[in-house]
Amino acid sequence: MGLFEKSAHELHALLEKKEITAKELTEDVFSRVDAVEDKVKAYLMLTKDAALKAAGEADAKVARGETLGFLEGIPGAIKDNICTKGIRTTCASKILENFVPPYDATVVRKLHAAGRTVVVGKANLDEFAMGGSSENSAYQTTHNPWNLDCVPGGSSGGSAAAVAAGTAIWALGSDTGGSIRQPAAFCGVVGLKPTYGRVSRYGLVAYASSLDQIGPLTRDVTDAAHIMNIIAGNDPMDSTSSPSEVPDYTQALTPDVKGMKIGLPKEFFVDGMEAEVEAAVRKAIDDFTAMGAEVVELSLPHTKYAISTYYLIAPAEAATNLERYDGVSYGERIDGEDLVQMMTNTRTELFGVSLEEVKRRILIGNYALSAGYYDAYYLKALKVRTLIQQDYTDAFQKVDVILAPTAPTAAYKIGAMVSDPLKMYLQDICTVPLNLAGLPGISVPCGETGTGLPIGLQIIGKPLDEATILRAAYTYEQAHEYTKLAPLGGVKG
Repeated sequence: MGLFEKSAHELHALLEKKEITAKELTEDVFSRVDAVEDKVKAYLMLTKDAALKAAGEADAKVARGETLGFLEGIPGAIKDNICTKGIRTTCASKILENFVPPYDATVVRKLHAAGRTVVVGKANLDEFAMGGSSENSAYQTTHNPWNLDCVPGGSSGGSAAAVAAGTAIWALGSDTGGSIRQPAAFCGVVGLKPTYGRVSRYGLVAYASSLDQIGPLTRDVTDAAHIMNIIAGNDPMDSTSSPSEVPDYTQALTPDVKGMKIGLPKEFFVDGMEAEVEAAVRKAIDDFTAMGAEVVELSLPHTKYAISTYYLIAPAEAATNLERYDGVSYGERIDGEDLVQMMTNTRTELFGVSLEEVKRRILIGNYALSAGYYDAYYLKALKVRTLIQQDYTDAFQKVDVILAPTAPTAAYKIGAMVSDPLKMYLQDICTVPLNLAGLPGISVPCGETGTGLPIGLQIIGKPLDEATILRAAYTYEQAHEYTKLAPLGGVKG
């Protein structure tokens, strides 16, 4: 077994016991990158020299008898919409092709403060995080390590694929409508979207500011808990970050769900859901019952409006946030005869270079915000969002967590939904309600299809109650070995 196949907590123990060095581990991961990255295409940029330097500093600490932070010396990936000082951050867009941030995002700063972080590189994504397949990148399409003909999900597809392929031990992603959880499900890894405000958004290039949240993608639930300990907490640089005290999430890692009340909403088992996905999720629910949990059937009646609500609010916020990329304030520039023509050329030629998704969402957003349509569309969507939030408030009066599929299907073929954006949007039916309600959710592997593709189980929690969903996920994980359905990091042609 290569070092790249192990979890972060296993590697941390080996580093502390001096059975391996951070340099050996980092070189092993980069050897893995050399072997598979040309097939997977998880990264937009590699930072090998900086990674080896950080690994050397971690080894020097060990030699001095100092204690290592949990992630110190362990190579990971950062989604390329999270600012990294001195390292290009493109958001997979041509309009930010040469943007080098002068500062670190708060999550990156916290990683460095907890120990010398070994960053393998910046992970690919759908342009400005707008997409669910990682096909919308202006630079390349990332492939699913379990089947290279399939998408890895999105928008954090590069982060999920890197962890699944063994080219990163851990990764950070962002989740606006499912962009951590869905790729985690497609790639057979763990993905946690924290409560809105639990993790600072400062330094995350905004897509939809009231929905965006940063979170970890990891090999297992234990690693996710440890990373949450590092990145969670209030940040004065982010006015939306929660002032609530952050618990030690590792204390939640007890394999016990006896007496836990689990909600089962009928609205998440939608028409068009793949039979294998539904069967795997219902088997997981039965397993929870066998482990002592109580299943309570419930209804979230406004879930049916979640997709249409999300695809009004998110594009409206995106259109506003992306106004700054005009060739004057930020971003690259395409010259024209006058200012108006320059701005037109810039936005036309540099947005949506691969596919038209960014342009489509900007147009939808501007339409929803335009005079005469604001009340009919955007304002109404905000009111429905409140009703969706209330559904969950009512549900959590009766249950501790809610179980649901992460996605209605397993990973699909690259190109299968490019010509039908509405079909791709419907893939978000199980994930966008959490973003609208600001709730935490985690995806853990719960089975595989007949063709060997992973299936994800989503566990949804109360606001700021990541600890309970981590406990439920950990209990389930300890009773199963679904992360080992295929060799970890195995690449199938």
